[in-house]
Parts: sequence; structure tokens; C-alpha cells
Amino acid sequence: MKNICCFLFSLLCCLAFSTVTWADDCRLLPRPQQITRSGRGFHATAVRISTPMLQKEWETFVAERGGVVSEQARPLIEVKQVAEIGEAALNQQEAYRLTVAPGRITVEAVTEQGVYWAMQTLAQLQRLGAKGLSIEGCSVTDWPAFRVRGFMQDVGRRYMSVQELKKEIALLSKFKINVFHWHLTENQSWRLQSKIFPMLNDSVNTTRMPGQYYTLEEARELVDFCKAHHVLLLPEIDMPGHSEAFVRTFRHDMQSPEGMKILKLLIDEVCETFDVPYLHIGTDEVRFTNPDFVPEMVAYVRSKGKKVISWNPGWRYQPGEIDMTHLWSYRGKAQKGIPAIDSRFHYLNHFDTFGDIVALYNSRIYNEEQGSSDVAGTILAVWNDRYVADERNVVLENNFYPNMLAIAERAWCGGGTEYFDKNGTVLPAEGTEEFGAFADFERRMLWHKAHTFQGEPFAYVKQTNVKWNITEAFPNEGDLTRSFPPEQEEWKDSYQYEGKTYGVRPAIGAGIYLRHVWGKTVPAFYDDPQENHTAYAYTWVYSPREQEVGLWAETQNYSRSEPDLPPPTGKWDYRESRIWINGEEILPPVWTATHREKSNETVLGNENCVSRPPIPVRLRKGWNKVLLKLPVGRFTTPEVRLVKWMFTAVFVSLDGEKAVDGLVYSTENMDKRSLGDRI
Repeated sequence: MKNICCFLFSLLCCLAFSTVTWADDCRLLPRPQQITRSGRGFHATAVRISTPMLQKEWETFVAERGGVVSEQARPLIEVKQVAEIGEAALNQQEAYRLTVAPGRITVEAVTEQGVYWAMQTLAQLQRLGAKGLSIEGCSVTDWPAFRVRGFMQDVGRRYMSVQELKKEIALLSKFKINVFHWHLTENQSWRLQSKIFPMLNDSVNTTRMPGQYYTLEEARELVDFCKAHHVLLLPEIDMPGHSEAFVRTFRHDMQSPEGMKILKLLIDEVCETFDVPYLHIGTDEVRFTNPDFVPEMVAYVRSKGKKVISWNPGWRYQPGEIDMTHLWSYRGKAQKGIPAIDSRFHYLNHFDTFGDIVALYNSRIYNEEQGSSDVAGTILAVWNDRYVADERNVVLENNFYPNMLAIAERAWCGGGTEYFDKNGTVLPAEGTEEFGAFADFERRMLWHKAHTFQGEPFAYVKQTNVKWNITEAFPNEGDLTRSFPPEQEEWKDSYQYEGKTYGVRPAIGAGIYLRHVWGKTVPAFYDDPQENHTAYAYTWVYSPREQEVGLWAETQNYSRSEPDLPPPTGKWDYRESRIWINGEEILPPVWTATHREKSNETVLGNENCVSRPPIPVRLRKGWNKVLLKLPVGRFTTPEVRLVKWMFTAVFVSLDGEKAVDGLVYSTENMDKRSLGDRI
């Protein structure tokens, strides 16, 4: 496998015009559009730098790798500013050409941003453990398929520290993420300081996390930090909806004449603070009572030298009336003549840890292979309708970094196989191009988890080796545990219930949706899931020795935007799901939340498996049987609004940091077979 080239993968991942020749040990993420490995790299401790751009950044780059910059050194890093990168199909301002050879690294780019992205590629090509610069030999020509590749933090509902935001921006810029959308105002709080109206930030006008807001100096500092990492900061001041904090403060609706006068003074302050080209004005989820409000506010913001972005659905615009729209919900539609950002199925607050990343990675952006004048790109959003107390858990439970790496690759490379509507969250069978593409991405992502994200909340572990058999769903009255109790050796390929045969199909993944949270809109394991049915999932797991390991398990991933009740004491969920390992039932943890009244202000506890310590379980040496019984009642219940008929089950280290080494998951009956027979 060591010398197999990745050309077929590049066709899938990096558009039809991409070419890649690279070994399977490639760890570049996102994959470049064109790359050829030479086998002869660059090795030096002292280097000379010749560059018209980013001199200090290059000096830092060398120093961070243990090298020194010397005018007398023969090894050279040479940067050339060129008029264009001829092979780049689009987005010339971010394109670059890179050559790594003995004694010389050459970078060509049109702008500083292209040079900066070349630097990030070089950083990933650094050989581990080498002293000085030791870079893999190659030639790269690269450019992004989409010009907007971003993430959003809803700090209006849940304040995130400046330190945390800087860390996210810095880490993600290493993977060519270029937009940070800062959602600053909400019903709960106005998080941006106002010096002309200080009462707007007063705790009495804040219903969540009072006293927590960003000073204007911090906002300017974050703008500068983003610029240093070649990330565009996109501030959002939501109007006229999501503005109860404004109304509590001023006793005027934004759409009233008095409210508009106050809002314009605030816009003055915002525009003076943010040295950025765009201001996002929201306009979603509100009843418009003043038809002049939005046109007047757009005109006012533009008069301040800013371009304007607005949510869609929201106010309806014609070309020329707005600079960009931002699509949310399935109803969002791009309009010819108005660039659009796609966030329609990109709400991480509803995502499951393992299931949704498959759909995200495979999906085209707005069902397009590459960007255009009408489709700018995508932003992944974290909405904090439900209060999450620990900001680390905001990152952890939304599977933030793994999902961002998936979209970093997809938005840079373009392509994809569907728009969440073909396989959805279902990982295709082994041997298919789609499976190979995702498995390769997963391998590279886990390398960066271990090296780039060390110590950061990053719950993902390998799942492309986790295999299941799942039965067709039975009516809830039937109990098939009598047909294959956990201690029984012979499990079958089909089962009989009331004269009807129910088959068994394989599935791959640590987290499997039987029915997606968004229903049939995003396909899951069952093509036509029905209420009041029961599924059974089972697998065999080989352990090379008897050992205690951790189990991540759940049968309902709790959205960070729902006020749902925690599971009942002693139950996995409200549906009577059960789990056995080698015939011994695995009981759920003790739930830290026990409230019986739904509220978005009640903090999520340990409901989601990645936010609690794994359950310690003992695996015997040899094959171990895992069985899950998974009933579902109604798809909407009084306790849980968005029922996720799903399960997560995967063995991890006791600290939850990584998968357990040496385990083999199999869908074959392994009771009387050795590992040698299986392999």
C-alpha cells in the first residue's frame, strides 16, 4: 500500500481538474489541487530568505522549526509575487505554487494570502523530529474551490473568551479556513461593548452570562489577530429580530423611529470599531412591521463604507440591494446576481459526533462542485440556544474541530458526491471510492488530532473499522432478545416475527443514525423509518488480551439547541434501549441532570457520551459480543423534541483520548473462529 498513488481519490476530492501523485502516508489537509512528490527534500538549519511579502512570518516559520535566518546561508527560501497562477481555475488571490527541492524552496503567489497558505502547506510537510527545516520534496499548485470557508460562534447566547476564539482562529487557519463569523448580539445579551450606550451591556439587560461582553479594544484586537492569520472577521449585529436585549435596554423596538435612530448610532460605533469590509445584519426569524427598516439600514451601513450580508430566509432582496446572502434552513435559496454562503445543513449544534461528519464530508456545497459568482462558499455554525456552562464543552460536544477539518477539505477541494440526499450519514461499503475517500480523510485528520490538536477537545476516534449488523425494524410488540439472547452463540442472517422475515444488513461507523434528526431530508440507515419499531445492532470485537477499556455509548445525542429532558434514572433514553457485552448488560451512567421541567437555561450535563468519562468495561481475550436493542416510539415526544433514532458504541481508552489499539470489529459470527481464521 505504501506506494499506491492517490490519483483516484483526487478526482473525487479535489475536482475533475486536480492531479495528485502522493504516497498513502500523505498527511496534508486539505489535500492540494495538484501535488507531485519528488523524493528529494529540503534540509537546512541555516537559511536565507528572499521575499517581498511576510518577511517576519517567514523568520518565525524558520525559528519555530529550530532553524536560523542568515544572509550567508546557501539554502534559500524564495518568494515571488506573480501576476497569476496559470493553472489555478479560480480564486487567484489565494492560489500559490510551491516547489521543495534540495537547497531551495520556491513560493509563487499573487497575494500575501496565497503566500500564507503556501506556508501552512510547508508546515504540514515538515518531517517530525528533524532539527531545522526538513521538508518533504514536492511540487504543488493549489487554489481553493470556494472563496468563503468559515465558522461561526454564537457568542450572543454563550460568551466565548477571547483567548478561546483566538485559539480556534489560529488552529483553523493552519487548514486554510479564512472566515470567522462573530454572532455578537442575541435576545439574551448584547455582547459588544457600547461606550455611547453603556447600559446596553449592563447585567440587568442580560438574561444569560451577565457581565460577559467584549470591549471595543478586544474587538479591534481580534480583528488584527484575524488579519495576521489571513482570516476575515465577519461581525454580525442581528436586526431587527433576535433583539430583545436591545428592547430591554431602550424600551423601543428596533423597527420604530426611535429604535432606528438609536441603532444608527450603534452602527456608527460598530463600523468605527471593525476595520473589516463586511457587516452581517441578520434579518432572520422576525415579523417586519416597518417596510423601510431593512433598506434604510442597508443603505446606512453602506454609507459607512461597509458591504452588507443578510440571512436568507430573511428580508427579500433583488440583485444590487445586498452584497451577499447567508442561507439558513432548507428554505434558503441562492439568487442569481447575489453571492450566497451556504449554511443550510451546517448547524453543528444538531450534529451527532460520528454520524453527521460522514454526510458533511461527502456533501457538495450548495450542490455545486466549485464556487462561482453566485455561490461564495460555506460557514459551519455553532448555535447555543441551550446553555452549555463549560466553553470547552461547546467545542467538544459540537465535534467542532473534526467537523471543521471536514469542511476545510471540502471547501478547498470542492467536489463531493451529493447534497446530503444520497447516502446522507451512511458510510458506503468498503472498497467503494466514497469509503476510501472518507477513510483517507479520517486517517489524515487523526494524525492532526495527535500532533496539531494535542490537548484540545477533539472527541473523534477512528470509526471506519467499526462494523455492525443491523436488523430490519420490528414492530415494538416483538422482543427479539428471545430470538438471540446475548449468551446465545448463533446469531442469524434473518429473523421471523409473526410470519414475516426480517433481514439483517451491515453498517460501518461508531455512530449510526437509524433515522436522522432531520427525518428523511438526510438519509440514514433505514430508507423508510417507521414509528413504534425496534432495531437490533450487533458486532463481534476481537481483543488481543483481556483488558479494561472505555466505552463511549449513547442512544440519543442531545442537541445543544433543545431544552430536552435528561434520560430517566437508570435508563439510556425514554425508549427502553439496552446494551449488552458478552451477555452482561451495560447500565447507563448516573445522569447529573435530573430536572423534570424543560428549559434552555438548564445546563446540559453528562447526557452526551463525549462530555463524560467513558464507561469502564472488561473485554476478554478473543472475541467479544456486543448487542444493542434500539426501540423507538414517536419521532417527537414530550421529553425530547428532536428524537435521534441512533446509537453510538465504540471502545476507547479509559481517558477517552483515543481508540483502543489492536481491536478488530467484525460482522461475522466469531464464536468458534480464531482471529487467524478471520484475517
